[in-house]
Amino acid sequence: MKKLITTLTNIWKIEDLRNRIINTLLFLLIYRVGCHVVLPGVNPDALVTQQKEGLLGILNMFSGGSFSRSAIFALGVMPYISASIVVQLLGIAVPAFQKMQKEGESGRKKMNQITRYLTLAITIVQAIAYVKTQIEPGAKTIADPMFTILSALVLTAGTLFVMWLGEKITDKGIGNGVSLIIMAGIIAQLPAGIAQEWASRMSGGGGIIPLLIEGIALFFVVIFTILIVQGVRKIPVQYAKKIVGNKQVGGVRQYIPLKVNAAGVMPIIFAQAIMFLPMSLGQFFPTLQSDFLTALTDFTSIEYNVTFAILIIAFTFFYTAIMVNPQQMSEDMKKNGGFVPGIKPGYDTNLFIDNVISRITFPGAIFIAIIAILPSIASAAGVNNQFAHFYGGTSLLILVGVVLDTLQQIESHLLMRHYDGLMKTGRVKGRSAVGVEGYDKSAI
Repeated sequence: MKKLITTLTNIWKIEDLRNRIINTLLFLLIYRVGCHVVLPGVNPDALVTQQKEGLLGILNMFSGGSFSRSAIFALGVMPYISASIVVQLLGIAVPAFQKMQKEGESGRKKMNQITRYLTLAITIVQAIAYVKTQIEPGAKTIADPMFTILSALVLTAGTLFVMWLGEKITDKGIGNGVSLIIMAGIIAQLPAGIAQEWASRMSGGGGIIPLLIEGIALFFVVIFTILIVQGVRKIPVQYAKKIVGNKQVGGVRQYIPLKVNAAGVMPIIFAQAIMFLPMSLGQFFPTLQSDFLTALTDFTSIEYNVTFAILIIAFTFFYTAIMVNPQQMSEDMKKNGGFVPGIKPGYDTNLFIDNVISRITFPGAIFIAIIAILPSIASAAGVNNQFAHFYGGTSLLILVGVVLDTLQQIESHLLMRHYDGLMKTGRVKGRSAVGVEGYDKSAI
């Protein structure tokens, strides 16, 4: 306890870190306030009894409950995530986008600008669909078409503002802003989920025993999730000895820490964004509606869970390929006189690292997919649907991943200024692993 108090005191002593934490909290507070501001022309009393189930319930959770409240932030950051997916896929398939990716900072700025414009287009479409399908006629106090035009404009402006908040949190705060905004929305729904599960169990759902079993099972699921997120495969790297003046330098063994889940929470977020497409198609094109598309909007259906798992596995490999570059790693080692024992420098090292990444990414992606579909299993076992979203699944993966990433950000600030980190005994992975000189360890 004394050690924790000392560490928290050290965090407050570092002015830059203190300002970043305060900025993050203030930006998240602004977001949470906006989640309770109802759209102009909507009667809040008519929305009190609305409940979102299935995929709409997941979207409502990601938006911090603003989806069911018809708030100005009802669409959240999902349009921005959808736009990011499209742009990154274009970066693989379209030569012009590939060229921009290789242009460094200038290319990144161009792609970010394209992402923003695409976000605007997607948001306008989703805003109109939301107004037409999710707001009941009895809740409208302004006649159409003025209500639709006004609400679509406000929803679009709200999403763009949330996107701006996410960028500001990334720039001025701690961690990935978009992930933190999604995490804030998920945590805001947790108390209500626990309260509903408690009420259902105490009012004839088995009493305290099933509730304790659920709590114990959830604890082990969290531990297993942390193990997967923090799992690291260390590749030994030997550096050649050099004589500099009268001193001998080098000759030490270090490690490249390759994470089992190098892609973090982004594959889950991307896969979830893709799973919203069938719902959008059904709203805009009723003639395309089918039993299969209907099943894809129900998170408890077999079709939904199989599709969701496949998307997570695919996006895990896709995002890992973007985040980790074996060729760059082998070149950095060669430049600094390093080599993997028993492997020739250059192409062989590149191939070896690529094979290791493939071997550890596949089981990692499988386990993440299993965790992602646990809510449907929990729901089938009798757990309340709202609480089941936290029982593994996207919610838990995002919460664990974002919390650990944020802890790593804080830990790096502390260690950079020669303070003890947050995890002195049970470290956040990455602290004890030594990366290859000249390579950005945060990328892996």
